Amino acid sequence: MANGTSLTINKKSIAVLFRDIKNHKYIIPDYQRPYAWGLDHCEAMWNDIVDNSESPNEYFFGTIVTFKNSKDNLEVIDGQQRLTSFFLLLRALYKKLENSDQNSRNVIGLKNQIAPCIWDTDEITQEITDYSLIHIESKVATESEIEIFHKILKTGDYDEEARDKYSTNYRYFTEQSDEYAKNFPMKWEKLCIFILNRCIVLPIECDAEDTALTIFSTLNDRGEPLSDSDIFKAKMYRSYKTKKEQQIFTKTWNELTETSNVVGIGVDGIFRYYMHVIRARENNNKREIGLRRFYADRQYAYLKTKNILQELISLANFWWYVVYREDSSSEGYIIPEEAMKWLHCLTCYPNEYWKYPVNVFFLKNNSSKDFSVNLCSLLKKEIAFLFGKFIITPTINAIRDDIYNAYISIDKKNDPKFKPDFTIDNVNQRLQEYTSPRLAKALLLLDAYLNKKQKSLIIENFQIEHIFPKKWQNTNYNGLNEEEAEEYFELYGNKVVFEQKLNIQAGNGYFGKKKEKYEKSEIANVIELSKLKQNDWVKSDIEKRENRFCHTIIDFIKNELFD
Repeated sequence: MANGTSLTINKKSIAVLFRDIKNHKYIIPDYQRPYAWGLDHCEAMWNDIVDNSESPNEYFFGTIVTFKNSKDNLEVIDGQQRLTSFFLLLRALYKKLENSDQNSRNVIGLKNQIAPCIWDTDEITQEITDYSLIHIESKVATESEIEIFHKILKTGDYDEEARDKYSTNYRYFTEQSDEYAKNFPMKWEKLCIFILNRCIVLPIECDAEDTALTIFSTLNDRGEPLSDSDIFKAKMYRSYKTKKEQQIFTKTWNELTETSNVVGIGVDGIFRYYMHVIRARENNNKREIGLRRFYADRQYAYLKTKNILQELISLANFWWYVVYREDSSSEGYIIPEEAMKWLHCLTCYPNEYWKYPVNVFFLKNNSSKDFSVNLCSLLKKEIAFLFGKFIITPTINAIRDDIYNAYISIDKKNDPKFKPDFTIDNVNQRLQEYTSPRLAKALLLLDAYLNKKQKSLIIENFQIEHIFPKKWQNTNYNGLNEEEAEEYFELYGNKVVFEQKLNIQAGNGYFGKKKEKYEKSEIANVIELSKLKQNDWVKSDIEKRENRFCHTIIDFIKNELFD
């Protein structure tokens, strides 16, 4: 936790918790998720209260995490579902009291205890002076839902036909209250006292939003935690001053959300991509920090920059065209089919670091007339560097610093400057000695695209076909024993990328039978196999193909990095 922040933790009864907010409000911030408790949650809450109401012990209902904003209102970071539900429950109890004998001392006493929980009241009489001065305000729901919630608390009335969560749950609490009073008339008032005084929560009140968010993220809450982008959305939304600007922002944000989710990146993912764009622009090659911590710098200043939303949308759209292989010319740039091939290879790389230089390059160059050509050049160099380095050092983080330096160089000089700390001889030796299971798919796909006869994109859901089948049968392989077969089984020379459907159909048949399926393929490497005259696939065939494969990969890396 940052120095200089403070928090207060004291267990409180519902009565004390709600009365302490006098002349101020609990605010449900706009970045919170909407009120989502269903009848099952309310039923569980009501049953817990009833079941424990005759116990001499207090009943604990969980934590409420808040921070005090500039107007001294408490913004709710965690616990809004419970808090909102308790307001609805207390209003239901008060509604029943309003319909009871107004001269009863018990009714008057209970009303005077519940009223200060919901409204500002007169200090002496505890009477309500203005029913609109309620102690909670939600900014997260739609305008119509907010109006419904606030109207329920002000008037105690609801629409019998309404199906929103506020109306449905309030109706449930009023019905349960009425039924309990009918069945247990001597206990109903004691139940009210139990709710007010022995239902306990643990409020954690912070003096800063970041502190509250940090505490919230570490709690084992039963609900879904707020994502980083939920917080970012609220910060950006607040930076727009007019209603029209806010409406445009909301529409654009929804577009960003839909696009980024459809392509499997998510809004948090797009913000992570953009974080590295910012790092490139600031010459920052230091170790990466958490997403929320990064954007929180200087009071979320990055989120208030002029073009951030449009650049986020542009990034999301770019990856949409990549994933769906669609024509991007309407956006003012073209991702050529050649670039799609190299992007396809990179998607098979063991991590996503490769995307960061691509994002930096895209935002810097997408309006350039040479975008298509330079994109292809970047992707080939990146493949050569990343694949070569992974062959030598097969760990995820080995390329991290190289990636950081590369995207800074792209931003400053439009040159990735991938500087290999390996030699081509090292890569060649290692490639022949060891078949990397984590990089095999990417290397085999690269080999397929490097075949000059491969004119079209290969389907995304391809599989790796073992030409010499996994299911070993010594009767099929001219006397090879099982030990000899296993030695050659996983070599690159025994593998080829193959359409999934055809691969399933080919199964574990012998080579002569498999060729019938191979000739139906649209992958050049597979078609070439189908044209071989022999009906057996033997050791010498694997060795010959292994040698060709290694030469193809090494020549590519050499040409892109060392020539």
